[in-house]
Amino acid sequence: MNASVLSLITISVLISSLAQIMLKIGMNRFAMTATFQIENLVSSLMAVFANSYVLGGLFCYGLGAIVWLAVLSRVEVSVAYPFTGLGVAFTAILAYVVLGENLGMQRLLGTTLVMAGVILVGRSA
Repeated sequence: MNASVLSLITISVLISSLAQIMLKIGMNRFAMTATFQIENLVSSLMAVFANSYVLGGLFCYGLGAIVWLAVLSRVEVSVAYPFTGLGVAFTAILAYVVLGENLGMQRLLGTTLVMAGVILVGRSA
């Protein structure tokens, strides 16, 4: 795998991780109610999709998908897809830095195992 493909994969996964953080911020600003009656559901969905962070997160997902299409045009999906596991690490780091979420020992160990798997798949390409 060459450096340009690896860069595209990294960019796509980073954008998707950023999308997760933006969606979380947006949903933190909007508390979903426990009742899901149809009249509340419609107004709740309208409020969610009017949130700029939610819209930004969805935009990032779309942008990440476009970059991902460029990746898939260059490498086998069985090689590319495991790299989405990088999103576990990127998102955990962003959540820690931006949202102040906890990175406990079990979460770090699990993330390390995912990263080890990504490395093994990447070396097989």
